[in-house]
Amino acid sequence: MLLLGACYPVQPRAASPDREDVTTVSAEGDQVREGGDLVMGLSADPDVLDPTTSSSLYTRYVMSSICEKLYDIDAEGSIVPQLATDLPEIEDQGRTVRIPLRDGVEFADGTPFDAEAVRRSLERHLTQEDSARAAEMGPIEDIEAVDDSTVELHYETPFSPITASLADRAGMIMSPKALDDLGDDFGNNPVCVGPFKFVERVPATSIVVEKDPRYYAADEVHLDTITYRIMTDANIRAANLQSGDVQVVDSVSPTTIDTLRREPGIGLLQTGSLGYQAITFNVGNTDGVGEPPGKVDSPMAGDPRLRQAFELSLDREALVNSVFSNWFEPACSPISPDTEFATEASNACPPYDPKKSRALLERAGVHTPVKLTMKVTNTPDTLRLAQAIQGSVSAGGFDVEIEPVEYTTLLDNQSNGDFQVLQLGWSGRIDPHGNMYAFLATGQSSNYSGYSNEEVDDLLTEAAEQVDMDQRARTYGEVVTQVQKDDPLIYLYRQRNLTAYSDDLTGVSTFADGVVRLSRAGFVEGDQD
Repeated sequence: MLLLGACYPVQPRAASPDREDVTTVSAEGDQVREGGDLVMGLSADPDVLDPTTSSSLYTRYVMSSICEKLYDIDAEGSIVPQLATDLPEIEDQGRTVRIPLRDGVEFADGTPFDAEAVRRSLERHLTQEDSARAAEMGPIEDIEAVDDSTVELHYETPFSPITASLADRAGMIMSPKALDDLGDDFGNNPVCVGPFKFVERVPATSIVVEKDPRYYAADEVHLDTITYRIMTDANIRAANLQSGDVQVVDSVSPTTIDTLRREPGIGLLQTGSLGYQAITFNVGNTDGVGEPPGKVDSPMAGDPRLRQAFELSLDREALVNSVFSNWFEPACSPISPDTEFATEASNACPPYDPKKSRALLERAGVHTPVKLTMKVTNTPDTLRLAQAIQGSVSAGGFDVEIEPVEYTTLLDNQSNGDFQVLQLGWSGRIDPHGNMYAFLATGQSSNYSGYSNEEVDDLLTEAAEQVDMDQRARTYGEVVTQVQKDDPLIYLYRQRNLTAYSDDLTGVSTFADGVVRLSRAGFVEGDQD
């Protein structure tokens, strides 16, 4: 049962010097100034600031400053304790998971952090009707506050991914008082344990957090405030970084990266990604995500040969090279080849073969070109990607109309099933369960396609119960093989996590999970913010 509490190292590939991972801005002996107001240019408006229901990467940026988790990952991709004091103790052949907790910790509202508070948050993740976390928690039978500093999870069957799950939103612990006071409105004024606490949000404009003096390691926090300013255009983010109006920007565009790297006073963090960018087909999402799949009345939804033909029409290599200047990597599965879960099956990639695509469409008896509408975010990089996809698949017999929408609107469309085809991604988790189960298992919280395959459901459940790393990897490889036949999602590429910063800062970090961490950031003594 070592997997339940083990580390999951991310193995970097050999890279050219300008592609080597740089995860953290080091002070290198400089004094860090206490105080100051940092502004981060955020590339999209986060969804609700609620650990139980949120689904946006950008929400994770903000929550990393105000809501600590039981566990986190470090720069090497290993799980480390955060609000817990050690990795879980595993008993009863993996059916009991005991987690030791920090003592003497308070939430931002002064409520004590203890095992009962942990139990309350984890129960909410499991039972709230619109929870996006339940699938991440596994088949829990009971959660017990053993004493003030120990919580136990009791399982029906072993669940290997639990420690990895608790290193993300499922491990964020919310103030019981705030839950009592706010209920479903918790995300409007979130209260957790964190180096910063929530101050205000102006929708589509900014989110402000300030240093929390109650935080158990407040002496390690240097900044007075962080303002997350929403800037959806990569060129505008870059210009504001160059002018000094912001000090950190996420998701640097490959079209601006060379300019920024030549700019004096600007540095770059970069890491490989555990996630993916994909195309999702609506094959059964008729009543909203999480509901039983229905019948979508279209040839694309009803016949996997059409979706296979679409994939055969995609020249991933050309897309990555032409749109992203070779900064990103083609991807054909939700399992990163840089992890220990990668296998020959998970790394397999259908070829670019537009001639075979047209032959499949002919056998399916459809008129060509097959007309589709693809919804995408209305950002310049994504629009360029969509246009490249449009051009690529035309050779295979498809006519794609591009419908650009605002990011949060696209999240709603995705959840409601209001799409035929859409392009979005996932920032990735260190355990494949977090990249696959909720997206591919029938009726799960992130199964936006409405996909249902009993064999895939069984394999995903089996993989989560397995304790041998190689065995789990083989099982996930079987899932990938079947999903590539059904093609509810077509995986396109993996981006590098690119974060630019002003070089008067230290303590900024970006790891393989894609989250930009600012909790220990500060201005170098003598520089001005």
